[in-house]
Amino acid sequence: MPNKNLIIDFNDFDQQLKDSVIMMVDDESINTDMIQIHLEDAGYKEFIITNKSDQAMELLRKERPDVLLLDLNMPGITGFDILQEVRADIELKHMPVIILTSSSEAETKLKALELGATDFLSKPADPSEMMLRLRNTLTVKAYQNQLAYYDHITGLPNRRLFLDRLDWAIKDARREKTITSVLHIVFDQLKQINDTLGPRIGEMLIQEISVRLKECLRDNDAVTQNIQDSTTKIAAHLGDGEFTVLLQKIGQTEDAAIVAKRILAVINDVVYIEENDIQLNPSVGISIFPTDGEKAEELLTFASSASNHAQQQDSNNYLFYSKDINEKSLQRIKLTGLLRKAIDNGEMQLYYQPKIETQSNKVAGMEALIRWISPELGFVSPVDFIPLAEETGLIIQIGEWVLYEACRQNMEWQKQGLKGLTVSVNVSGIQLVQQDFSKMVSNILESSGLDPRCLVLEMTESVIMNNPEKIIKLLQQLKRLKLSISIDDFGTGYSSLSYLKKFPLDELKIDRSFIIEIDDDDDDKAIVTAVIAMAHSLGLKVVAEGVEDESQLNFLRTLDCEQIQGFYFSKPLPKEEFAKFVMQNHQ
Repeated sequence: MPNKNLIIDFNDFDQQLKDSVIMMVDDESINTDMIQIHLEDAGYKEFIITNKSDQAMELLRKERPDVLLLDLNMPGITGFDILQEVRADIELKHMPVIILTSSSEAETKLKALELGATDFLSKPADPSEMMLRLRNTLTVKAYQNQLAYYDHITGLPNRRLFLDRLDWAIKDARREKTITSVLHIVFDQLKQINDTLGPRIGEMLIQEISVRLKECLRDNDAVTQNIQDSTTKIAAHLGDGEFTVLLQKIGQTEDAAIVAKRILAVINDVVYIEENDIQLNPSVGISIFPTDGEKAEELLTFASSASNHAQQQDSNNYLFYSKDINEKSLQRIKLTGLLRKAIDNGEMQLYYQPKIETQSNKVAGMEALIRWISPELGFVSPVDFIPLAEETGLIIQIGEWVLYEACRQNMEWQKQGLKGLTVSVNVSGIQLVQQDFSKMVSNILESSGLDPRCLVLEMTESVIMNNPEKIIKLLQQLKRLKLSISIDDFGTGYSSLSYLKKFPLDELKIDRSFIIEIDDDDDDKAIVTAVIAMAHSLGLKVVAEGVEDESQLNFLRTLDCEQIQGFYFSKPLPKEEFAKFVMQNHQ
C-alpha cells in the first residue's frame, strides 16, 4: 500500500514526489547524513533514518515509507535479510528498495536482484545520479499507485486505498482517543440511468458527482465551520456509483451529520448532461469509530447498510448506523439468497386479477401478478421482493418468466374456449432497457403461440419518462409486434403532456389512490374526470384500478371509463379460480 502521505496529484507532480517519505537504513551515520543533506537541497523533506539494522523492520511496518534506501553490508542483520523480509511482508512487498553498496561484484548485485531489489546506488553516491534514480523510482511507484489505488473515472481513491486509509485512521483514532466516521453515499436509479442513457453519459455523471463531492469537502468550505481544524477528509469512489467519505479526528458524532447534510444539499441538485436533466437523489449512511465498530471493513459495511436503509425510507436522507439497521440488512441478505433459490426451485406463481368491462360487467382480460410462497417464509409480499429483485438484477430473469408464463397460460385458456381475453404484464424499467428486449418479447409470443393482440405490456409513467426519446423508439419497436402498451399508475409520477401524446400508447390506467376516496373527495373526482377526458382525446382506453364499491363503479360509468379492476368484482385469483370466475361471468 502507498504511504498515507503519498497521494499523488498529477497537476503538481514534482512537488508531490518531493513530499514522499524516504527511509534510510545504513550502519554508518556519515552515509545517511550526507544523503539527507543532498536530498534536502533538492527539496525532499520527509525522512526516517536508522543506523541499527535490527530496528529496520519495526520502523518499516509502523511508518510504511514510499521508498527504502538500504545498505547491504551491515553487522548482525544484513541488508539481504531486510530485503528478503520486506518482500515476504504482505503490506511491504511492493515497496521500492534502492540498494546502497560499495561492492562492484556481480554476484552481490545478482543476489540482491533475486531478492527483489528495485535499483542500485554505488557508495559514495553521486548526488546527480542519486536524484535521477530516486525520481525515476518514485515516478514509477506513483503511476503504479494510480493504477492500483485510484479510480480511473474520477481520480478518487478506490476501495482498496480507502480501506487502507481507514485502517490508518482507526489506528490513529485509537492512539489519540478521537472519533473517526465513514459516510457511504448511494443514489436512486443510478444503474437505470446508466443503462438508459448509455455508459458514456454514466461516466460523465459519476465524474460530476465526484467534482461536487470534492468541492463540498474542501478545507475552506462552510461544511467545516463547526468542525475542528485538524479534521481530515478523504473521498473515494468504490465503483458502481458508490462513494465514501472518511472523516478523521472529528470532535463529535454530530459533525458527521453536518457533512452529510452538506453532501446531500450539494449533490442533490439536478445534473445537466447533453440535454438530459438528471435528478440524483443521494442517500448517506454513517458509521462511527469506536461506537459502531473497530475494523475498517466493518465500519464500511455498517455505513453501507445505513445508506441502503436510508434509501429505502426516503431518498435525499441520511441515517446513522444502528443494530436495528444491521438486523434488517442481514434479513435483506437472507431474503436475496432465498429469492435466488425461489427462482431456481419454481416457487413463484402467477395470480390473475380480472379486468371488467364497465358497461357490461363482462371479463375482458386479466392482469398477471406474481406471488411468492416460500417454504421457509410463507407468503412474501411483492412490495418486499420486487424492489430487491430490481436492485440485484434478478428482475430480468423473473420478468422473462412472468411474461412467458402469462402468455402460455392465456394461450391455454384460449384453447379451452376462453377466447378474446387479454393478459396484462408489468414491465420494470430495468427490463425495458435491457438489450434486445423487444426481440425477447417476440420470441416469447412465438414460442407460446399467443396472438400478440392478446398481450398488454404495462409500465409506469416514471419509467417511460426517465428517457422519453429512447423509450419512444423502443415502444415503437414493440408496437410493430401488434401488442398493446399501457401506462400504469397514471397520476403518481410526472408526465409531460407534450411527450405523452408522442408515446404509442393504447391504454391508460388510473392509479387506485385517486379512486378509493372518489365518493368523498371532490378533488379526486375532478382529477379522474380530467384524466379520462384527456385519455379519450388521445384515443386511449382507460382502466381504473382499486374499484371497491358500486358508487365508484357508477361514477366511472358516467365518464365512459372502459374497464375497471378492483375487489368489487374480484381480488387476484390463482389460475384455477380465475378460469371458474370467467366461465361463471360469461354464463
